[in-house]
Amino acid sequence: MFLASFASGHWQANCYVVAAPGVPDCVVIDPGQDAAPSVRRLLSEHQLKPKGILATHGHFDHVANAAELADEFNIPLWIHSADRHLLAEPAAGLNADGVALLRQVLKQPMTEPARVEEFDDLAELSIARLRFGITPAPGHTAGSVLLGLDYNGRNPGINRIVFSGDVVFAGSIGRTDLPGGDARTMARTLRDVVLPLPDSVALLPGHGPQTTMAHERVANPHLAPASVGR
Repeated sequence: MFLASFASGHWQANCYVVAAPGVPDCVVIDPGQDAAPSVRRLLSEHQLKPKGILATHGHFDHVANAAELADEFNIPLWIHSADRHLLAEPAAGLNADGVALLRQVLKQPMTEPARVEEFDDLAELSIARLRFGITPAPGHTAGSVLLGLDYNGRNPGINRIVFSGDVVFAGSIGRTDLPGGDARTMARTLRDVVLPLPDSVALLPGHGPQTTMAHERVANPHLAPASVGR
């Protein structure tokens, strides 16, 4: 499997490019602010052809360059319908400081790409010879999802990757005080969606370093029983 990642933009959001072994097709996950040049460079260097863009959620720092890339390569952007409005109305998901920054960096209004598909009611998505599990994980935003992918790599302790967006990070979780966030909903997601993940899952979050479910189960204070209502 080919897997590359980099952080970009004011909030240093992680963008991922993923391809199945031995094939040129790939997907791009969460191309946020200023991600497009690095995505193009990776595609060129590794002779990859994007077949789709997947958004873990609709916040500006994760989708700012999604429409640009989707339209350039004539590919769909996949997002949950609950966050779709953020593609053209990024300020709707930001606080006052975020809106002020948005006014500084946006040279023209954001719009949806020509092709948009919705994750709603999908348990799996087969794309670019990859099969992603789609799991709703609201709380940070109403349309947050976990994107799971089987992994047969060099680490024998890991058999699945989960792109966790801003649901869970190494040692922390996504904030719930922005418009569309909800602390009680996040607690249910952590209890009913995140904690049941096997220890053999690698978590690739929307910000910061990757981690494992085994580590977060014991080290992340937000996953402690008292925090999630267990």
